[in-house]
Amino acid sequence: MLQVHVIVYSRPGCHLCDEAKAAMLAAGCAEHFVLQEINIDTDPDLYDRYKHEIPVISINGVEAFRYRVDPKVFKETITRLSLNP
Repeated sequence: MLQVHVIVYSRPGCHLCDEAKAAMLAAGCAEHFVLQEINIDTDPDLYDRYKHEIPVISINGVEAFRYRVDPKVFKETITRLSLNP
């Protein structure tokens, strides 16, 4: 089984980002993905791209969610990718 790479583009104090991370953890598939959080404030290009769009969640390099994460869809996606890379 392959671990899926999940990136959350966020910034400090973002309540939607906190909700998105909580939804991903509540999905019950944490053992199948590695979570990387990137603070858009540290990169001018990312800031320009996402400043009013966070959180943005990328799964294996493909944008999968913006603003909110549906735990059921997240789990289905992670499970599928971890079994069939």
